Amino acid sequence: MHTYQKLFIGLLAMLLINCKSAKTITNGEANFNLSTKQLIKANTKQAATFSTLQAKLKITYTQKGKSQTHSVNFRAKKDEALWINAPFSVIRAMVTPEKVSFYNKLDNTYFDGDYKYLSNLLGTELDFGKVQNLLIGETIYNLKDGEYKASADTENYVVQPKKQLELFEIFFLLSPSNFKVKSQQISQPKEFRHLQIDYLKYQDVEAQIIPELIKVIAVEEQEEMIVELEMKNVSLNENLRFPFKIPSGFKEIEL
Repeated sequence: MHTYQKLFIGLLAMLLINCKSAKTITNGEANFNLSTKQLIKANTKQAATFSTLQAKLKITYTQKGKSQTHSVNFRAKKDEALWINAPFSVIRAMVTPEKVSFYNKLDNTYFDGDYKYLSNLLGTELDFGKVQNLLIGETIYNLKDGEYKASADTENYVVQPKKQLELFEIFFLLSPSNFKVKSQQISQPKEFRHLQIDYLKYQDVEAQIIPELIKVIAVEEQEEMIVELEMKNVSLNENLRFPFKIPSGFKEIEL
């Protein structure tokens, strides 16, 4: 796998947060007495409502025993755009509801296409909403849109579809103390694929509960990829620009 692919996986497998104005969220008293409907309602009430987000994102990528660490600028406009810029604009990416685009000045290549690329990289069908939710600590499937059931283990609520899909098995682990997502897991047993996103720590940023540390594990057959993310210097609801233009003369990546 080329360096630009490794970095881009990390960039888009992503997010958040640790800044001097942020407070780490400490869990309150656990409540295991909610019904499934009450639990989903409590989780929905905790959803972040910012309009824009800007931060420094530290990404550590590990595969086959080798690790790389990159720091990039990250900007998000809720429901409209995710923007990433590596130092000196060596790599820049833009994700919108319509498409995924990025370019790499190290080898003068670019990609400008649909979500099939990201879906193949992470082993599950993705769109803008799923990518955004993954980054901000929301379930990638809207719990209000389907029929789910909840049970409790010793530490978490376990939420899953009342009837699992034929090709996918989906599980969401929610905290009984703040009702935020602690882990979301999607498995494709027949394809020997597994995607797991663990939210290791949350924090309060301007009255919004946002992930502080995320660990993404993607497994396909015998190959495992791990991406750890930490976001610093976060600011919310500022007027941000999202400049993106593929330089002339670059070669399109054929996927």
